[in-house]
Amino acid sequence: MSLVIRNLQKAIPIRRALLRKRVDQIRHILGVQTFDLGVVCISNRHIQRLNRTYRYKNIPTDVLSFPFHENLEPGKLPKVCCQDEMNLGDIFLGVEYIHQQCEETKEDYNSVLTVTVAHGLCHLLGYRHSTEEEWQQMYEKEAQILQEINRLSGTSLQPLTKNLF
Repeated sequence: MSLVIRNLQKAIPIRRALLRKRVDQIRHILGVQTFDLGVVCISNRHIQRLNRTYRYKNIPTDVLSFPFHENLEPGKLPKVCCQDEMNLGDIFLGVEYIHQQCEETKEDYNSVLTVTVAHGLCHLLGYRHSTEEEWQQMYEKEAQILQEINRLSGTSLQPLTKNLF
């Protein structure tokens, strides 16, 4: 179904065509291309406000995911009863934060953006990383996605959660 990418910040340039291509590839790998998805690129100020409101952390972050469905089970697609429910939710990317982190670590910004989107999509599908068991499950899913992206694009992307535990 539809993929909406919105850029609501002006600090960091977004290569929209590449981002759309990567998001579409990830959706295809996950088998969720029939679901609607929103990806919103926002500033540090905006992501910090969302993080404070919904996670009670008054700091900027790289990604926040807001699933459309409740009671999601990792590895299972959301149960829908009608066309209006064919929605995964929204991913908010703190692109200014991501860019700053990439400058500090000397990583490629567009590569990290792809990894961050994969991480956010996993959250929209019920994956979490609050415990070591959840982290392992999410890490394996992210690794599977990125392995396929690497095969398709010749990159060497690694999961966002690789050093969490």
